[in-house]
Amino acid sequence: MNLSTGRMKHGPRNLITDVPGVRVGHATVDEGSCHTGVTVVLPPCENPFLTKLTAASCVFNGFGKTLGLVQVDELGTLETPIAITNTLNVGRVHDAMVSYMIDLCRRDGVRLTSVNPVVCECNDSQISDIARRPVGEREVRAAIDAASADFAQGAVGAGRGTICYGMKGGIGSASRLMELDGETFTVGVLVQSNYGASADFRAACLPGELSECDRGSIIILVATDLPLTARQLKRVLRRCSVGMARLGSYIGHGSGEIAVGFTTAPRQTEGHFTTLRCLNESDMNLPFRAVGEATEEAILQSMLHAEADVTLEGKIVPSLRSYLDSRRE
Repeated sequence: MNLSTGRMKHGPRNLITDVPGVRVGHATVDEGSCHTGVTVVLPPCENPFLTKLTAASCVFNGFGKTLGLVQVDELGTLETPIAITNTLNVGRVHDAMVSYMIDLCRRDGVRLTSVNPVVCECNDSQISDIARRPVGEREVRAAIDAASADFAQGAVGAGRGTICYGMKGGIGSASRLMELDGETFTVGVLVQSNYGASADFRAACLPGELSECDRGSIIILVATDLPLTARQLKRVLRRCSVGMARLGSYIGHGSGEIAVGFTTAPRQTEGHFTTLRCLNESDMNLPFRAVGEATEEAILQSMLHAEADVTLEGKIVPSLRSYLDSRRE
């Protein structure tokens, strides 16, 4: 099912992995009162520390505990995979990513003395006993080992315990294609949706009592093979808010709304100089539209793929698909 009203074509999978070489892996924890996990987005380079990609971030509302964005914004590069988990597991996942990168660089004969893992989060404490912090190195390694171009959406990995617009949220993804000078480029989006008031959702098609205020978080990860500078990429990331707004969010005070993105377009370094092919500024409207459409659809897919659930206090969290099916009957 697809509720997006976008006008642009999507890639063959309609996933962030339509960007060549990008892979996604999950590890889901369902043990007792813990219903959480970790999701990892891997760039195409075999060792991202040795082949740093142009990257940027954009914080729409900073009620969040993300790690690694300071260096991304300062240097404009990404040097690790990007991990998503829940709020209180950020430190443990960061530590696991450091261990993973040390092993990766040791394999390649590089002594690693500094590394900047990017770890993002949403608070899943309504459905999962967040204080138990069950996600650690074993789960992070499992997610990396499971990474592939085809991956599950909905209540898996970092989306296992999230709630979106009062309905079950989760992991969702979408892509859009762009044609420029006879070349086809891709923008892919992956979200961890955990925000929004149901009364605001999609022209108030849901009952308002499910969720009364816009709080929680959403993490939006963007990948593209379009040649962009870090500054241009940050401009594109700002347009992720268009997809959120189309679905009704006003980006509330208590919600952490953060986008992180990278481009796989190659950078050529010779001696002291690096050359990066980049898009003409007058053509930026194309990726602006693409990322807005893909973000909107990724959020919808995160909800449409998620089954109904129940909070720790016993409150039913309905699924969007079931609700829409009931309205058609």
